[in-house]
Amino acid sequence: MSGHSKWSTIKRKKGAADVKRSALFTKLAKAIEVAARTGGDPDTNFRLKLAIQKARSANMPISSMDKAIKKGTGEDKNAAIIEEITYEGLGPGNVAVVVETLTDNKNRTVSELRNLFNKAGATFGTQVAWQFDARGILRVDKGIDPEALELAAIEAGALDIDDVSDSLEIATLPKELDKIKTALESVGYRVIEAELGLVPKQATTITDPELAKRALDFLDALDNHDDVAHIYSTLDVPDEVLNRLPHE
Repeated sequence: MSGHSKWSTIKRKKGAADVKRSALFTKLAKAIEVAARTGGDPDTNFRLKLAIQKARSANMPISSMDKAIKKGTGEDKNAAIIEEITYEGLGPGNVAVVVETLTDNKNRTVSELRNLFNKAGATFGTQVAWQFDARGILRVDKGIDPEALELAAIEAGALDIDDVSDSLEIATLPKELDKIKTALESVGYRVIEAELGLVPKQATTITDPELAKRALDFLDALDNHDDVAHIYSTLDVPDEVLNRLPHE
């Protein structure tokens, strides 16, 4: 992927940290709450373990994490019920998009997401999940010897490796994620982020700057929605095109 930027990379380059801290904590809390439904102990609930690790990386208060766990396990009887709902569609440039949401009002969420698709001239409801593979995704600090890290990842069982600025993005089989994460950490590598997600089987490359901006603005709008937990997209923009886009 040298010379190209996938949506996950573009988000980091554009500074996804612009998301308001309170909004980020709300999304992280929802993820913890839903994960805790199958058990409140992260040692036996891998999904909860990943959600907590992500919240810690964002410096979310421990009290907020504990509160979310209690909601998920049912200890908090007054908590609203959060539903997991996934939506699909085609964005500008026929970019396949899968949107995972966590919501306490599915009618509101589907209406607002449909509106975002319509505003962008996108197609809401088209089935596109078949264009993705379920994967474990690790983002690991390159350190002083990226080639050694690549070799260690391959030996541990990595399926694919992408160079992402100051880190390597490593794709694994979902069931291998924790094993490979542990293997890399045991030899001194720093895992920045670990999660289960979707990886496109084939990228949709956009070289027209105007169309690329429309697609990026659309994905940004989805990403900023309070109920959206994750966005997976086939979008890929060559760096030379990305560098020509106007900065807002």
